[in-house]
Amino acid sequence: MSRTTIPTPENAADHYRHGGDIDQARRNYPNAIEPWIDLSTGINPFAYPIPTLESDAWTRLPLKEEEFELRSASAFCYGAPDVDAIVSAPGTQALIQIIPRLIEPTQVAIIGPTYSEHARCWQRLGHSTMEIETLDEIESARVVVVVNPNNPTGRHYAPQQLLSLAEEMTHRRGLLIVDEAFADLLGIEHSVVPLEPPSTIILRSFGKTYGLAGLRLGFAITQRKTAAQLREWLGPWAVSGPALAIGRQALKDSRWLADMRGRVKDARERLERLLVAAGCDVLGGTPLFLLASHPRAANVAHTLATNAIHVRQFSDQPTWLRFGIPQGSAWRRIEAALLSLSP
Repeated sequence: MSRTTIPTPENAADHYRHGGDIDQARRNYPNAIEPWIDLSTGINPFAYPIPTLESDAWTRLPLKEEEFELRSASAFCYGAPDVDAIVSAPGTQALIQIIPRLIEPTQVAIIGPTYSEHARCWQRLGHSTMEIETLDEIESARVVVVVNPNNPTGRHYAPQQLLSLAEEMTHRRGLLIVDEAFADLLGIEHSVVPLEPPSTIILRSFGKTYGLAGLRLGFAITQRKTAAQLREWLGPWAVSGPALAIGRQALKDSRWLADMRGRVKDARERLERLLVAAGCDVLGGTPLFLLASHPRAANVAHTLATNAIHVRQFSDQPTWLRFGIPQGSAWRRIEAALLSLSP
């Protein structure tokens, strides 16, 4: 059995570093020729077209009816049977930060390595966290966190397996968190949402799939009592008028989502061929990013950065690099930089 005690925020700031930090990349490489290409995140580069909004989406407070319509659209998109068991929020990060308030300090098992904010937020409220590699290692933990598919490895658990785990957590009077931030482009059959697992909170990210991360919109799908508590903590008008309007339209646009699955698949396969040609081993990923290994990963990242291309490095896995999906003219620069590394 392999188990890691996750570093605390006080002594492991670098451990909790995220992608998307282009401002830091600019400071580190001031001579790189703009514009920067940011491949350090898992945000869809093919953004949903932003519709023209009515002026009152910007000028008045959001209405409860609009928020209900957004939750209804999310239920349609995600296959959730109960609209009242859905919470809309200004991004899944806002939910990750308040979910640990639902249970008194306890042992939290996190299937890792994974998105570090889960550990940070549970620790911040006094919980003890441990990173484990498989579901067989949860032992007596009352909370289990599973990112599915996982960021950054792409590991995926079948929905029925997570349903069984949810039933086990119910017997323990505990809680299962399933972060499905990267599940949309896999298809509904890969999600645990339609199975209505008990004692579970399922997180879904709008910004990643629809390429609108700056809009700040995410969802928790859970049970009605838990949903009501999370809404109370988020407070009124948690989701902005523009996010309500754009989210309602996009989540009902089944044709766009179906077309996007094919488009992203093609781009991901192109990226994989390019990484292999550059001497990388592709370890896994999701539709929106690939995790690769290279014996000189730091040198690869440096070469890319000198060409104003930013990828995600991992301080605790020095041979790993995570690559988001490029688009348009970015391909030419990325191909030239990577192929200069070819063995």
